[in-house]
Amino acid sequence: MKRIKVCGVGSVLLGDDAVGPYAARWIAANYEFGEGVVVEDLGTPGLDLIAYMTGMDVLILIDSVDNREPAGTVTVYDKAAITRHRPAVRLDPHSPAITESIFVAELAGDGPEEIYLVGVTGEAFEVGAPLSEPVQAAIEKLTEEVLQRVTLHGGTFRRREQPLPTEIWWESATQAGASA
Repeated sequence: MKRIKVCGVGSVLLGDDAVGPYAARWIAANYEFGEGVVVEDLGTPGLDLIAYMTGMDVLILIDSVDNREPAGTVTVYDKAAITRHRPAVRLDPHSPAITESIFVAELAGDGPEEIYLVGVTGEAFEVGAPLSEPVQAAIEKLTEEVLQRVTLHGGTFRRREQPLPTEIWWESATQAGASA
């Protein structure tokens, strides 16, 4: 059985950058997964992302992307596309460092065989902004792409009859801040 990890990454404080954590929590609340499949919200990892990918066969990352597509566009990148270019200089300590983490995990000999980045083109990245309407509308398509890859690699899932609470705490914090 393959070990599959679905990880949402991004800052919940920066509008559409929260799509990764939001989607991971939404997926975990609405779907049950079989043995070997784990769904996690990682927030804004740096090189500690390596620890989350070590020992996995398949890593599916969910994050916002800036790919010059219209806001809400869902694009799937495979490992080759993610690592095509050497990592650029990191400008801040909260950069996800996805490419660097992949290279280090591979050098250590314990990186995933398959890695996907399910990216959603963002629109608004202001501090305290909620997910934009185009990004919210992309959650269903993003979820389909994630579930398709889980199935492709032998993972199983089923929709929950009663979804769990999503525990998306920053939504209420953002709404409270907007009304103050």
